[in-house]
Amino acid sequence: MNKKNDHHHKPNPFNPTKRPAGGVEKAGAAPYQAADRQRKSKRLGGKPFPSNQKNGSKPYGGTGEDVKPGDRIIVTIKRIGINGEGVGYYKRKAVFIDGALPNEVVKADVLKAESNYITARLVDIEKRSPDRQQPPCPVYDACGGCQLQHMTYPAQLRAKEELVREAFSRYTPALKELPMRPILGMDNPWGYRNKAQLQAGWQDEQLITGLYSPGSHRVVDISGCAVQDPAINEVTDTVKAILTRLNIAPYQERTRQGTLRTLVTRVGRQSGTVQLTLITATEQLPSREALIAAIRKELPMVTTIAQNINATSTPLIFGEETRVLWGSEHLDEQLGDLSFSLSPRAFFQLNPEQTVKLYNAAKEAAGLTGEELVVDAYCGTGTIGLWLAPYAKQVRGIELIPEAVEDARRNARLSHAANAEFYVGHAETLLPEWVKRGIRPDVVVVDPPRTGCDRRLLSAIAAARPARLVYVSCNPSTLAKDCQVLLESGYRLAWAQPVDMFPQTSHVECLILMVLN
Repeated sequence: MNKKNDHHHKPNPFNPTKRPAGGVEKAGAAPYQAADRQRKSKRLGGKPFPSNQKNGSKPYGGTGEDVKPGDRIIVTIKRIGINGEGVGYYKRKAVFIDGALPNEVVKADVLKAESNYITARLVDIEKRSPDRQQPPCPVYDACGGCQLQHMTYPAQLRAKEELVREAFSRYTPALKELPMRPILGMDNPWGYRNKAQLQAGWQDEQLITGLYSPGSHRVVDISGCAVQDPAINEVTDTVKAILTRLNIAPYQERTRQGTLRTLVTRVGRQSGTVQLTLITATEQLPSREALIAAIRKELPMVTTIAQNINATSTPLIFGEETRVLWGSEHLDEQLGDLSFSLSPRAFFQLNPEQTVKLYNAAKEAAGLTGEELVVDAYCGTGTIGLWLAPYAKQVRGIELIPEAVEDARRNARLSHAANAEFYVGHAETLLPEWVKRGIRPDVVVVDPPRTGCDRRLLSAIAAARPARLVYVSCNPSTLAKDCQVLLESGYRLAWAQPVDMFPQTSHVECLILMVLN
């Protein structure tokens, strides 16, 4: 599935990365010094921070081969891992410790010991990093949406640059040196998200909305999320109160009772208007008219109230049917000079400010003069292709999902991009067909899912031999692996540009320019 639709799945709506097998409970959000040991640590389940061996753990003095769960070890943290965990080494084994920061010396209790790695729970910090800070989010430890709030923002940016370097060092042996530019961060790394998808649940006989706690189906109530646009927080809190007042119950998977599955709120950053979608397990929405009236009265910034029906047992958040209960069918949004009309299910970048930086880097990489044919593979709703269209002779976008192609075509009309066309299909199939017909691209842009490019598409690109390939990736590891294939196919890496699309998370976007030798 295209990554543009990853946000329709339940796990981790804030960050597309997933915990690896053996991932551990978040640990170490607060600055744990000796004076803080009796402070309750959320990352340790609300228990006082331990100052010595408890719970059966014991000091460990053996070799890496015989370390076992329950042993207490001392580890120096070297770097941040791809999921935001601290990574160190103990007896030549990699150790993954959530909540630990680079250059810290920590005590940790072993949770799992495999042949080549150890996962452990942070217990104490013997040497504290100056980059450690108190997370502003009250549910940071339980939520799982963010992984790096306990790290200062400049340190986050350095860590993400290192993640990119580490990936290329490991997976691109043909590359002697990575020509990487400094990461593009944010002036204000808070309140940047323009959309929230929050699961509904019960807590103390009150309807709550939030995210699933990592590794569970327990909803953690989120109020005043620090990375969401303030308008989203205001709408979410007010709608929760209205739903509770009207006795509209959350859907319970175990009993299959209740109505509301998910509350989806999207704000137009230019207009300040809000699109609200209630995803329900039933076609009937109890107290529908009273609900609409209350939202209209208490939340004048809401211009769309929609209901999406998802009655099936599925990991997908959205169902097939969407009904607009009141207001406009679309939310109008701008990205630079481009206009977009967003239906409740339509994809749009979650951080418009950073998206502009990313797309400007793509425009620079494409090196357009107005005479080029650009093929935008994995085009989604056409945002990158439409960004490049004013500078190209023609843009052809390819996308597997028909609804996304319809959105792309509508967005092209809104932006008066007559030279942009969008096609439904597999890029690895359509591109070779076009080349056979004499439609040979000068520039290819790819923005694949986290799994990277289909190997057949990489072969098709190598056969088409575009002068430039602009590769946008949300996964440095698969980007580096695909770069190795392209280097072996006659391309060279001109430069790499990391972009921090999601501050406070471990996610890092990276764009590379590959030039035909």
